[in-house]
Amino acid sequence: MQNGLIDIYCERSNFNYWAEPINATTNFAFIISGLFVIYLIRKTGKIAEKDIVLWIFAGLIIIIGIGSWLFHTHATKWAMVADVTPIVLFILLYTWFAIRRFTFAPKWACYTATIATLALSVTLETQTGFAGGAYLAPFLAMLLMGVFLHYLRSHPAGKGLLLACIIFGFSLTLRSIDEILCINFPVGTHFLWHLLNAIVLFIVTKALVVHSTKKES
Repeated sequence: MQNGLIDIYCERSNFNYWAEPINATTNFAFIISGLFVIYLIRKTGKIAEKDIVLWIFAGLIIIIGIGSWLFHTHATKWAMVADVTPIVLFILLYTWFAIRRFTFAPKWACYTATIATLALSVTLETQTGFAGGAYLAPFLAMLLMGVFLHYLRSHPAGKGLLLACIIFGFSLTLRSIDEILCINFPVGTHFLWHLLNAIVLFIVTKALVVHSTKKES
């Protein structure tokens, strides 16, 4: 960090606006992903179109792309907040609604799981020293949910969550080795984190659009 500016990714060599052109432009993948979700919602039918929750997730995916663009161009604290906030909201909301809609669990169980995911994210980030530690909690939550739905409930959403988990695991690995590979690969690997996560967000949101049954009593 220098004069309030943040340099944590391999591609950045200075603090010009276009210091991370690849990291910045690959955020369009999130916007495209969000637009595909919107297309899917409209294609699925009137029930999905009237479901405000699905539209919120589609909007959050697009906002994630915008927030990440701001961080990889401005590299400031406020831009980092713009980057992180929609990601956290997506993770917490998805945890709640996935459990609620895929398993019909009571609301207290959804709140408990969501709070536990948040607490574990904070703990892993602060205690492990692993730069991507905060993302291990949603990875584990998605893995457990996928295994539970696919193998114990034979729920069609389980396969999608497990596929997303595999891609996310690979994505998180690439994010983690960005600085390590910097000397031999100056562009870094963070841009692949964007591209793969855009796919992950589409897959998990598609599962909610296609397979969730609305039950909010």
